[in-house]
Amino acid sequence: MGEISLRRRHDPAARQDVYEVRLGDEYLMSSLFTVAERALATLALDLLDAPADAALRVLVGGLGLGYTAHAALADPRVADLTVVEYSGPVLDWHRRELLPETAGLATDPRCRLVQDDFFVRMGAAPRERYDAILLDIDHTPQHVLHPSHADFYTAAGLRAAAAHLEPGGAFALWSDDPPGQGFEATLGQVFTEQRAHVVPFDNPVTGGTSTNTVYLARGVVR
Repeated sequence: MGEISLRRRHDPAARQDVYEVRLGDEYLMSSLFTVAERALATLALDLLDAPADAALRVLVGGLGLGYTAHAALADPRVADLTVVEYSGPVLDWHRRELLPETAGLATDPRCRLVQDDFFVRMGAAPRERYDAILLDIDHTPQHVLHPSHADFYTAAGLRAAAAHLEPGGAFALWSDDPPGQGFEATLGQVFTEQRAHVVPFDNPVTGGTSTNTVYLARGVVR
């Protein structure tokens, strides 16, 4: 997919060090914008009918700067978190604790950082099943980082992913675009419950408010 790089710079407007990830010349993510990445975890876990003493198993597709995984581990019900990341350098950043706000992921006994292709893993027969699958890899279901990812966002691809969920488990997806009726309809072919949650956040670059979307789904159509 190209060379991935981590950049640290000081942002005078935000008065803080900012960490940015690029894939080649393409901007992927910034530590300035983490509200929706955290919400991806909290909204999905809130969707589960799980008591306080539950031992939830969660799968995260895409490690990035680590905010989704970090938010998932903040839920005391999460007993096991597997993060699947394609890029070795991204895993190395976290093992070396180069990202102060999400430091500790690599050493948390509940968390496993795995180098693998999330999409290949979802297309294979389930080895394990999870209470929640959280995905933040592509920009949107239509704007993917690699053409091989596109099939995942079809009904067949989502149905294969749903086979990795426990009964009543939740699927959640981050998207940079506003809600799209086409993808919501695709989710409706696979899941009995689905909705798009718009996440607003302050944008220090524009001085206004921006939004991301978190798609939420559960209950597999039989």
